[in-house]
Amino acid sequence: MKTTLSRLILLSLCAAAPSLLADSHGDHGWKPLFNGKTLSGWGVAQGYANYYVEDGAILGRTAEGSPNTFLTSYKHFGDFELKFQVKVDEGLNSGVQIRSHNREWGSRRYFGPQVEIETSPGQSGFIYGEGLNTGWISKEPGDGASHNHVKNNDWNEFHIIAKGDTITTFINGKQVTKLKLPGGIYREYPSGSIGLQVHGIKAGTGPFEVRWRNIMIKEL
Repeated sequence: MKTTLSRLILLSLCAAAPSLLADSHGDHGWKPLFNGKTLSGWGVAQGYANYYVEDGAILGRTAEGSPNTFLTSYKHFGDFELKFQVKVDEGLNSGVQIRSHNREWGSRRYFGPQVEIETSPGQSGFIYGEGLNTGWISKEPGDGASHNHVKNNDWNEFHIIAKGDTITTFINGKQVTKLKLPGGIYREYPSGSIGLQVHGIKAGTGPFEVRWRNIMIKEL
């Protein structure tokens, strides 16, 4: 009886091993949003900046005269964790949209909460209302928001957690903000697409580039 029971326990442990291994490596439930080879599953919104795949990363390059441009996921997400690595040229402002949408009337504006990306010192990781007429949602620039968590001219890891009305952001393992969205914004945007921004630039400047890689998402 003891031998049979021992064998059953051993078989149960063997069957559970793959899931236990996944959890121990922290990849349980995580899925790639970008396959490292093509822009399949993504589309361009609003502007006409250029997006390419180069060396396993998405490269966004500014186009003079273009408004803000977004490479947007076709799939929509509500509650999730998002991780990616990003490298941005000095002088270029960028960002990642979450729970965002296209307006199909008027100017076809792409809009929603945006997690800021820029070089240090700056407001990377704080939340801006792209196209929402709110300006900064989480903190006004210049009001103690500036920090140096981003490593200039290098890859940086962003981690975004969107759970209900609360958005938490980390850069290179350091928490930047934990924001409870105003009720109106959360009610209007409980889910939406992910958007990779190439910001518009002034005439006579640029071109500038921003790159994203290892874009992973886990739905909650």
